Amino acid sequence: MTPSPFVLFLYSNKNIAGCVLGLAALGAFFAGVIHDYWPEIVAGAYGIGVLGAPGQTIVEPAAFERGMTSVQIAASLADFVKRASKLVPTSVLALIASIVASIDAILPMLDAKSAALADQDAYTIRQTALHYLPETVAAYLKLPAAFRNLVPVSDGKNATQVLVEQLTVLDAKMKEIAQNLVADNAQALLANGQFLRERFATQSFLTPV
Repeated sequence: MTPSPFVLFLYSNKNIAGCVLGLAALGAFFAGVIHDYWPEIVAGAYGIGVLGAPGQTIVEPAAFERGMTSVQIAASLADFVKRASKLVPTSVLALIASIVASIDAILPMLDAKSAALADQDAYTIRQTALHYLPETVAAYLKLPAAFRNLVPVSDGKNATQVLVEQLTVLDAKMKEIAQNLVADNAQALLANGQFLRERFATQSFLTPV
């Protein structure tokens, strides 16, 4: 279930900073440092924290178009991963790196075998993988850091745990696709394409796999 904007704000850097400053002002009142207009001062301190704190870091997904070459897609994906790598946990970064390595190996093979693959299957394998990874990571990074690690979102798991589960599935599927391309296993590739369409193409980030 997607969290409401209000819940996300409660866990945002802005609200946390506002609460810290507001509590500091309230502490000053109880310590006798401030006397008159203390409610206004506390409210003002909270407002300063909300307005002064940096907003959530947003990393937009890389732009992929159907006409892009494999080299262009790989470069665009690498740029996205570079921007996101400083913002995700090490467990997530390791999975992203593994998936990207598989994608880098898959793209040239798709080009070489495109005549032997149905257009829909080649397109589904490539585009679902490339869209799913950056869009899922971007959706995760839009969640406040505190929310990602503290709030259960699916079966008692927080957003980071859900992301790791989803990326683990995608990582395994990318490795399987690479193996099937090497083995020229057309039937298995058809199954791979169907799996990607059903499992990842229309799921939101917070939908459990």
